[in-house]
Amino acid sequence: MYRNIYVESEVLRYHRVKEILARYTDASVVTCDRYTEIFNLKSQDFRLQKKQPALILARKHRGYIQQAPAGYGVGGDHNFYFSTMMNCLYDCRYCFLQGMYRSANHVVFVNYEDFSSALLKTAARFEKDEQVWFFSGYDCDSLALEPVLSMADFFIETVSSSQNVWLELRTKSTQIRSLLKRTPLPNIVTAFSFTPTAISEQIEHQVPGVEKRLAAMLRLQEQGWSVGLRFDPLIYSHNFREQYQDLFNLLFLSLNPDLIHSISIGVFRLPKDFYKQLERLYPDDSFIAQPFNSRNGQVSYPLNIELEMKSWCYKQIQEHIEKNKIFFAEISVPDSIPATSISLKSELDVRNVN
Repeated sequence: MYRNIYVESEVLRYHRVKEILARYTDASVVTCDRYTEIFNLKSQDFRLQKKQPALILARKHRGYIQQAPAGYGVGGDHNFYFSTMMNCLYDCRYCFLQGMYRSANHVVFVNYEDFSSALLKTAARFEKDEQVWFFSGYDCDSLALEPVLSMADFFIETVSSSQNVWLELRTKSTQIRSLLKRTPLPNIVTAFSFTPTAISEQIEHQVPGVEKRLAAMLRLQEQGWSVGLRFDPLIYSHNFREQYQDLFNLLFLSLNPDLIHSISIGVFRLPKDFYKQLERLYPDDSFIAQPFNSRNGQVSYPLNIELEMKSWCYKQIQEHIEKNKIFFAEISVPDSIPATSISLKSELDVRNVN
C-alpha cells in the first residue's frame, strides 16, 4: 500500500516501527529528524498525495489527550479525545481534515505508551463513579489500519481493567478482527458512521459499503460487543427523507437494539476557512458547490434545514431506540419546531435505493 515511508530517527529502534516496516519490504524508507519536515512542506498537492499517500512514523512529545469539543459526547461526565494518527485512509468529500492539513500523507505517532499513560492519568483526576470517555477517530479512522498499527488492540488493553473509563472507536471500516479475538468489554463502544448508500457511493470514496459495515456490526454484536451509530454528518439530497428512511430501516431491523449503546446526529458543518480550502481543492465538485450558509464561523446548511433534518431523523430513530440513547452533535433539537419544507437546491444526483 505504501510506496514511501518516512521514519523519525528517534523511533527507528522502536519494536512497533520494526513490525510496521516489516510489512512493507518493497517501500522506500527515508529517515528524518522530525515528521514536520515532510508533513508541513509548502506547495504540496493534497489531491495528488491523496491518491498515493506516504506513511510517516513519528513520536508525539506533548498534548496526548485533548478536551473533546462541545457536543462531542454520548452521555459521559467528562469527554476527551486522542489521535495517534493524522489523516485518514478514506477520502470523504466533506471531511474537515482536507481543510485542516496541507498534506494528505499519513502520520502515525508510534509512542502509544505515552498516550496510554496520559489517558490513565487524566481519568484518575475524576471520581470513580464518573464516566470518563476517550474518543479515538477524531483525526483519523480508528480501525481502517488496525491490521498494520494494532492501535485499537493496544488501547482496549489499556482501559480493560478500568471501571469508569470508556473508549469509543469511531470508524467506517470493517477491520474488526482484533476485537473478535477478544472477550467483549462493557466499556468499549465501536461506533460506525453512516450515510445512505447512494450518498456514500458518491462522496465517501474508498469507504466500505453500507451493507459491509452493517455486517461488521452484526458480527460484533453476535459476540457481545456494544456498537454505536453515528449519523454525522447528515447530508442533504433532494430525496433526503426517503434515503435516510431506507438507511434507518436497514440498520434498525438488522441490529440488536440492546447492544446499540448510543446514536448521534449532526449535520454537515465545517469551519469557514476549512470550507474555503475544500473549494480550492475541488472547485467543480457538486457537493462542495452547494449553496451553504455561513454563521458563527461555520459553513453548513441554512438553520431551518439543519433543524428540520435533525428533528425528522430524531423522530424516525425514536421509533426504534429509546430517547436516552440519542445525542446531538451540535445544538439540540427543540421538542417541536415550526413545520417547514426543506428547500435547498442540491446538485447531488442521489437516487432512491430500494
